[in-house]
Amino acid sequence: MPAGNVLHILKEKIMKLENQFTEVVQLIKQARSNAYKAINVELINCYWQVGEYISKRIAQATWGDKTVNELALFIEKRHPDLKGYSRSALYRMRQFHETYSNTKIVAPLVRQMQGVDNHIIRIVAPAVTQLQLTDIRSTILSTISWTNHLIILARAKTEEEREFYIRLSSQENYGKRELDRQISSSVYERVMMGNLKMPTSLKETDRDLSNAFKSDYVLEFLDLPVPHSENDLQKALIAQMKSFILELGKDFAFMGEEYRIQVGNTDFEIDLLFFHRGLQSIIAVELKTDKFKPEHLGQLNFYLEALDRDVKKEHEKPSIGILLCSEQDTEVVKYALNRSLSPAMVAAYQTQLPDKELLQQKLRYIIDNNKASTTDKA
Repeated sequence: MPAGNVLHILKEKIMKLENQFTEVVQLIKQARSNAYKAINVELINCYWQVGEYISKRIAQATWGDKTVNELALFIEKRHPDLKGYSRSALYRMRQFHETYSNTKIVAPLVRQMQGVDNHIIRIVAPAVTQLQLTDIRSTILSTISWTNHLIILARAKTEEEREFYIRLSSQENYGKRELDRQISSSVYERVMMGNLKMPTSLKETDRDLSNAFKSDYVLEFLDLPVPHSENDLQKALIAQMKSFILELGKDFAFMGEEYRIQVGNTDFEIDLLFFHRGLQSIIAVELKTDKFKPEHLGQLNFYLEALDRDVKKEHEKPSIGILLCSEQDTEVVKYALNRSLSPAMVAAYQTQLPDKELLQQKLRYIIDNNKASTTDKA
């Protein structure tokens, strides 16, 4: 057999073995990931039950604040192997329980468990009555880390905002830094405003678009000069794609820059093209460094038509367009989108972290206006 053929066979055998070895490594990594998740579930449930126990003792007036201090000292001296149960940590566990015990995340479970013994843990101490503690291992609370819970408890101010960040952290598998950045960039307010301002063309696509898009996008990580060109913006976004995907959402998969489509004998280029795994739609992003103009939307609609005819696969849903401008006049955008049949939206981008209080005021204003409009129609 020629030496070249022998070498080729050896290479194939090595590649086959390496593929098999890779499969074993994936099994190990998956098992490790499952183990970490299981440990986290038990840890969060433990912290919940410790907090619930303390809360119930204090509510029954059998314990006072001083008793919690004594408990922390007792654990430290008698059980030095148990770390993370200082006075401040115990109060955070109590806060954790009291914050969510009557929310829709946990309350239905509590009602369900009232008559189900195997979902209740009874802690029995000498000469005291039994305390029934809730098991939250099946709730979304157990799917994120304790560190993320502490960040959300410290920085989110309403029940709706806390639940939003819990669900977002669980869905996107955020680490501490990612979650901290999202709260600093006011993702909750921007997503809620995006949902409320979503144009009719998107709402009528018969799909769950809630929380998929934002009213504006924060690109503080680009460090762009002022002023900057569309080419500068595009290059910076490509160079910082990981951060841009975090801002867009992890369901966005990057397909390409200056994505070429041909209509007739003419070539066109779409600035950025993504695929949204959850929506099963191609997402075309057009960048404009000037103020929104109605003609911008005509160009985007043309691209969406070409994508749906020539690029979209049969099982995929209609393509969606995002026109990212440096600024926009709300009324001009509203007029332009009212006549648009394509599923497209206009969003502004900013290169600095937004003023959270100002965004909250804007969100309240939009909600109040929507309520007034609904009342008038009724």
